[in-house]
Amino acid sequence: MNAPVPHIEFANPADAEAIFREVVGRLRDGSVIPYLGTGVTELSAPSVPMNPEGLAAFLGSKVALPRRAKGNAWAAAQHIESTRHRATVTALMSEAFETPVTPTSLHRHLATLPLPLIVDSWYDGAMRTALAGRDDWGEIQGITRAGIGEDRWYRFYDATGQEVDRARAKDWTTILYKPHGSVAPAKNFLISDADYVEVLTEIDIQTPIPDEVKARRTGRSFLFLGCRFNDQLLRTYARQVSKRSADTHYAVVEPDALSKNELRFLVSQGLTPLAIPLPRAIEIVLAG
Repeated sequence: MNAPVPHIEFANPADAEAIFREVVGRLRDGSVIPYLGTGVTELSAPSVPMNPEGLAAFLGSKVALPRRAKGNAWAAAQHIESTRHRATVTALMSEAFETPVTPTSLHRHLATLPLPLIVDSWYDGAMRTALAGRDDWGEIQGITRAGIGEDRWYRFYDATGQEVDRARAKDWTTILYKPHGSVAPAKNFLISDADYVEVLTEIDIQTPIPDEVKARRTGRSFLFLGCRFNDQLLRTYARQVSKRSADTHYAVVEPDALSKNELRFLVSQGLTPLAIPLPRAIEIVLAG
């Protein structure tokens, strides 16, 4: 039997904005970590896939997919990897995201702040581009372990895009964490079912989460902006990346668009949902 759909009392618009302004103040002082979903970058109308469904459609336009893989980006990539080669998956992902995505005003604003950590949950390079004017930051990306012959879950890149030793991360003012990888600077992609099976086997004990990310999230809240939780994989990452941090987190949401699973997720994770249209929320962040 399916679990009942929980009822959530959303704060009225004025109260939601008041709470959000307080959260934005904490964002500026570094006690709140922004967790960016695809909804943020979609505001710049990019010409790259900006959600798992769009990515699945792109992959399906390049390779004939069985019915079970259609509409599912992770299964589509797994089919391509199994029937062709991992190199084909990487080439298609690189093609999907080859057009640079223009950073939004929010990306550029966040890049001006000495935030300890920014989590960006998609494959585009907009946040990296926004940070390009600084030299005191670096990036940690999740990587596929397929065929690399190494016991590694992630790689480290400095502001110039050069791969560096993990010890450098402690010195970065800001860490950009891309748990699923990114097209920039080195085309690392966690995308196939096989990629995620390995990660999900150990993510509950946090092995795939970088130590420096664990250190910087301690005692801090997360603010989910432009995120959807309508996919089990996305819910798992949001839960595990924010694990063992502060007790209170926030999510800007559109109540009418939330699925039953998303409502359950908000309640189970104790997320404070703020019913504010994303463009309005960004206006408040920029006004600071």
